[in-house]
Amino acid sequence: MNQPLDSKALEQLFSEARSFNAWRPETVSDEQLHRLYELMKWGPTAANSCPARIVFVKSEEAKQRLKPCLAEGNVEKSMSAPVVAIIGMDLEFYEQLPKLFPHTDARSWFVSKPDSILESALRNSSLQGGYLILAARSLGLDCGPMSGFDYPALEAVFFPGGKVKANFICALGYGSQEKLYPRGPRLDFDEACRIE
Repeated sequence: MNQPLDSKALEQLFSEARSFNAWRPETVSDEQLHRLYELMKWGPTAANSCPARIVFVKSEEAKQRLKPCLAEGNVEKSMSAPVVAIIGMDLEFYEQLPKLFPHTDARSWFVSKPDSILESALRNSSLQGGYLILAARSLGLDCGPMSGFDYPALEAVFFPGGKVKANFICALGYGSQEKLYPRGPRLDFDEACRIE
């Protein structure tokens, strides 16, 4: 378990992976989406809170409901993707804590504390969204994460009732080199980190 991944695996997950804007016409099966979730769910969250709630928009009917919610620049790359994952955050995630974190009364940490709820839900659903991307890449899928959409409109369509708020969306499929921008630079270690 504590052996480093080989260089090919690290390239697939990180150094050679890209954010795609165009997709090859290959489908993503429901079984692949189940497998993706079964991997990503093991990533750590604070108090094992697991606040992410995901809608995999796959059918043409669902894509047509998503389309008017998208920013103009995200329409084509979302509509042409085999799947678009909507990563939401459950603002009542703490109701699951007796199941997920049973050794203490963690639910009481959040009841009637909306600022703590929102802060924890956003942080931990963002972590889970990152795990989704890594799980997808580990299964051979490509990703196109984005945040350009009308949040209230999308929530009204896919998360009615107000309990779940949208965090970001991520197209999933098999990326095409078409419309792939040159890779952006990253900060060097000394620009972003320090060791004390």
